[in-house]
This record gives sequence, structure tokens and C-alpha cells, in this order.
Amino acid sequence: MGAHGPIPKRSEERRRRNKDDGPELIQSLSGAPGELPDLPDPNPLWDPIATDWYLSLRESGQAAFYEPSDWAVARYAAELMSRVLDCSERGPNGQLVAALNSVMSSLLTTEGDRRRARMELERKKPAGAKLASVSPLDSYRDIAGG
Repeated sequence: MGAHGPIPKRSEERRRRNKDDGPELIQSLSGAPGELPDLPDPNPLWDPIATDWYLSLRESGQAAFYEPSDWAVARYAAELMSRVLDCSERGPNGQLVAALNSVMSSLLTTEGDRRRARMELERKKPAGAKLASVSPLDSYRDIAGG
């Protein structure tokens, strides 16, 4: 797991690039990885939120780095999440929620967790996106006398 403290900025948001920031940054494409091992289906008894979370991992870019033991931890986290969400009489236990957050953090499921671990997922850029031309601004400036 990465360092504690404030979430680092993404590499393109940083101003200084000449300072060594520690371990090398890993960049990968977001979205479902090409090859995944055969994964067990979610438990039908899980809470729907836990099921959605578990299934979302299959579509996440960091899943390309998961080993079978990581998928086992993900199943454990989904089971724990389901139990936390189903505590209707007493409400969720703070210690269980903290433990669940820790397990989810070890799987790099949030942007902050990935940045702390020096991993960035790059979204695919739209194919037809072009920058606007600045020539109209130049003509307005000429007209205004600037």
C-alpha cells in the first residue's frame, strides 16, 4: 500500500518534474483488462451494493495487476461489505467499516489509493477531440486595438 497523507496530484497536474518522487510511476489504460482468470460469480446472498462493487473490479484497469490471491481478497471484501450493509438492527459497526476500507484500499480501488501507490489509469481520449483555434481571438484583439 502507498504512503499516508494527502493524495498526490496526477503526473500531468504537477509543476515540478525535476525532483525525484520515489518509485517509478506506473501508467495503465483504464477499463477492463484483456485477460482475466476464471473468477467465481458473486454470492447470490450478498447485498446488491457488494455485488456491484465486486463486479466493477472486473471492469477496472487495476485488475490487470491482480493475482489470484487479490481476487480472493476481493471476495473477502465483498463478503465483509455485505455483512456491514446488512446490519440493519444496530447499524454498521465502525470497526468493521474501518477494516473494510483498509481491505478495499489494499486493492487500489479508489483514485487516491492508486496515486499513493504511484499508479495512474489513463482514460481513452475521444478520437475527434480538437483544440479550438485562437485566430478569432487574435482578430478580436486587433479590432479592439490591443
